[in-house]
Amino acid sequence: MTVRVLIVDDDALVRVGLRTVVDAEPDLEVVAEASDGAEVPPLVARHRPDVVLMDVRMPDVDGIQATRHLIATAAVPPRVIVVTTFENDDYVYDALRAGASGFLLKRARPAEVVDAIRLVARGDSLLFPAAIRRLVAARGGQTDRRTARLTAREAEVLRLMAAGLSNAEIAARLVVGGETVKTHVGNVLAKLGARDRVQAVITAYESGFVTPTG
Repeated sequence: MTVRVLIVDDDALVRVGLRTVVDAEPDLEVVAEASDGAEVPPLVARHRPDVVLMDVRMPDVDGIQATRHLIATAAVPPRVIVVTTFENDDYVYDALRAGASGFLLKRARPAEVVDAIRLVARGDSLLFPAAIRRLVAARGGQTDRRTARLTAREAEVLRLMAAGLSNAEIAARLVVGGETVKTHVGNVLAKLGARDRVQAVITAYESGFVTPTG
């Protein structure tokens, strides 16, 4: 099944580079391009991309606003990967909180770009726990009582998610089946009101449930 990709960046050279990388893969296809976040909603409605590569900084409507709008209004929101120059940029953090499934650095290798697209297209999240820890540490903790709703096993699963472990790795660590872990992850997301793993991990750090230095 071909993964449909929308590229959004105000730099034409960046768009050309990303298109070249994506279209070289037999299972990926660039269906449209945009130079600003304001162009995204109609392009998503027309082309129904599975994944949007979204520049985080654009002159009119930036990637944060565009991502937030997509998550709130699209019937079936595409997965969003924000593309940025600096991983510690506050814009990245705000984009992740707005609903992006992860981020890529503009210096990422072609293989990293296509792997990231495939990863989020199948419903996973592109987690960089170290980067999230640094971004949260700069913001300071926020009170959030939702983590208190978790069972002991769900809390353990969330801590492992925050460490960047996949479902398979969590299953191996806890010596349980993959379906069991999938159920626990689903319960964690539901109790935290999180759209995906990225949102859950951000909540874990922001609330102090997992400490930025831990």
